[in-house]
Amino acid sequence: MRSPLIRRFGLGAVLALFLAVFGLAPGASAADPAPAELTFATDSATTTPGGTVNLSMTLKNNNTYDVWFVYQTIEPTWLTTQRPDLKYAFSGCSLTTANGATPCSGTGPANLGANYGATIPPGQSRTVTLKLDIAADSGCNGNIGFYSYFYAEFSDSTNVSGGPVYTPVTRVLCP
Repeated sequence: MRSPLIRRFGLGAVLALFLAVFGLAPGASAADPAPAELTFATDSATTTPGGTVNLSMTLKNNNTYDVWFVYQTIEPTWLTTQRPDLKYAFSGCSLTTANGATPCSGTGPANLGANYGATIPPGQSRTVTLKLDIAADSGCNGNIGFYSYFYAEFSDSTNVSGGPVYTPVTRVLCP
């Protein structure tokens, strides 16, 4: 004898309800990308005391509206802060444009968002490169890494925030 629920809705409906309630329902095959995406890259995975590494930050607009405003921070990771003998500083900033690199301001941990320039149209990205100088008297055999949070506003008055986004670590090797 079948239960009244199965008779009324059918076995398929009861099974679908069970799967949905317990989170086992199939999901979408491909997730939509985030409205804005922040990625990092370095030009070198290693350096020595006195060396320099370029840290590139790329903000991509995956939305159908322009990015009008960006606020972004950059901070050392917890593991980096545990090595007070590692001495480093950001000393420069440049925005990649179609006509070459142009200087920008704000090298962290302050608002880096202004560095991306004005509007970022849909489907386009902006890349900012920070120059990371390792002091000549820095300790070695340690890793330097950073993390970032960002907030972006779009021309349709929506916004998105993201993070933490981690940079690749730079290993400071002994000379």
